[in-house]
Amino acid sequence: MPRKVETTILKVDQKIDTKKIRTAAKAIQEGKLVAFPTETVYGLGANALEEKAVSRIFEAKGRPADNPLIVHIAEEDSVNILAKHVPENAGKLMEKFWPGPMTLIMPRSDLVPGVTTANLDTVAIRMPSHPVARALIEEANLPIAAPSANLSGMPSPTSARHVLDDLSGRIEVVIDGGKTGYGVESTVIDLSESIPTILRPGPLPVEELSKILGEVKISSIARAETPEEISEAKSPGMKHEHYSPKSEVLVVEGTPKRVISKIQEMATKYDREEKKVGILATEETAEKYEVGTVKVVGKRRKPETVAENLFRILREFDDEGIDIILAEGLETAGIGLAIMNRLRKAAGYNIVRVA
Repeated sequence: MPRKVETTILKVDQKIDTKKIRTAAKAIQEGKLVAFPTETVYGLGANALEEKAVSRIFEAKGRPADNPLIVHIAEEDSVNILAKHVPENAGKLMEKFWPGPMTLIMPRSDLVPGVTTANLDTVAIRMPSHPVARALIEEANLPIAAPSANLSGMPSPTSARHVLDDLSGRIEVVIDGGKTGYGVESTVIDLSESIPTILRPGPLPVEELSKILGEVKISSIARAETPEEISEAKSPGMKHEHYSPKSEVLVVEGTPKRVISKIQEMATKYDREEKKVGILATEETAEKYEVGTVKVVGKRRKPETVAENLFRILREFDDEGIDIILAEGLETAGIGLAIMNRLRKAAGYNIVRVA
């Protein structure tokens, strides 16, 4: 159990309060932990170059030491310091998609301590676009290592309230910048191999990356169709339990009509067993269900709305004491791949496929 600390909340809005950002940046410089909003989810930051500070991230989250962190930067030139060498195709991606929800994996320089990268010879680097995140990194004048600001294994936080629910008393500062945007973590691309490979799908879809890179592989871990044992994880989200609420989760995949029918059947069964059933539905299908607590996660025809709300809805089901969540599957095109990656992992790969 990490030592108890006092958690300070610094509320900021669209007009960034420089004084509050300086307070948070000073905390980073002193080796303390600061949760801050990004355009994806809230991150839990520490000085990426200070071993003791980074170790506290793992302690506060209960995060396994073999799960690497992403290093957040504010200037593209920082890549040349953190990476041993920069692959040729990295420049094209940085020019097109940074700042934004894209993490690049490259060979790491000796400046980056092993604790930050889980002792791998690669480092994951990202330049966030959220103004608060950028202001914090610039003011601290340090690269900031930051996984999601939640207890390890839980759904990622998309609001300061989620951070406090998990980490109050474990970290020194939370910058409350309101809701995050995309709602799922960044797309992670491994550039250390001959063919660029997506290790974690995110808001930036493979279709967009292919326009820049040509051939792009999607790792089987990223598709998350079946559980896989791996000895080494280059990216967060590849190993260990992730995104899981306390409630049991089952994902039902297939055509919408068959998915609805199967969920109705399962909900009735669990209700008879006196289990509290939650149904994670889309706006187009929610009214079809008559049993259980139905929550609309977003619009099937606009999957970005599902991504934005997914982790919040999973946490709400927990708050309401739901025993089992029955979740509708979506198409895996575009950001749908990221959504299904998170849902399948949240369910521990308990997937019901209906033809």
